[in-house]
Amino acid sequence: MNGFGVARSWLYVPGHRPDLVAKALAGDAEAVVVDLEDAVPVGAKQAARETLGILRSAKPVWVRMNPPGDAVGRLDLEALAGLSVDGVRVPKATDPAVVRDVAQALETPLHLLLESALGVERAFELATAHELVVGLSLGEADLAADLRVRDRTALEWARQRVVVASRAAGLASPVAPVWTDVADLTGLAADSAAARNRGFHGRSVIHPSQVPVVHRAFTPSPDELAHARALLASLEDSTETAFLDADGRFVDPAVVAGARALLAQNQET
Repeated sequence: MNGFGVARSWLYVPGHRPDLVAKALAGDAEAVVVDLEDAVPVGAKQAARETLGILRSAKPVWVRMNPPGDAVGRLDLEALAGLSVDGVRVPKATDPAVVRDVAQALETPLHLLLESALGVERAFELATAHELVVGLSLGEADLAADLRVRDRTALEWARQRVVVASRAAGLASPVAPVWTDVADLTGLAADSAAARNRGFHGRSVIHPSQVPVVHRAFTPSPDELAHARALLASLEDSTETAFLDADGRFVDPAVVAGARALLAQNQET
């Protein structure tokens, strides 16, 4: 299982720090992303690649490579070829042809990071570039810089574009982007709750302290789960495709699909 649609937290950890990688793999994050890109100094790129050869974990382990179009990214592709990882995050994705090249080279699931206006504009094209693409996410810091915006709310439209493109392509609900203010856990909680309500499942995090906050935000409440179970149970008592259940709630195929998706994300069938 690569973690998409199930894992609530995706913890970035710098690849050139095997001590931190080991701590992350033993920690509470439900998926780990070993970073070869932004968190790794230029002089430590090779050391980060060497860490990939010793990765062992029961939880999903992904790798964020450097942009595949540059020389550093091409070295990453060589190092990743044939390695047993759950998937690769491809940063600064803009070109479906490049995505196809990466998919063919690695033969592993890909998570595309959209970090520019062009990447967002091509969200659906990128999502459908190859069958190994399993997810999209935003890189909001880079996107904000490219758009020259300073107001966080200006990126809400881009978030929804990623949600729509992901679902239109038949992919799992997207993983929400990182919250860069590590000290602001209250802001993280509020933004994560909003992200869940707007179609995201799970979040990338950059510090272990963010993990429990994200888990709470993306965990259905007991009442939500009970409601979904009762709704599905009510199907057994009706031969109609649209009806009012015993509590006067309207039930139709769209409502049933939502209940089933909620239970599936909670790993219930």
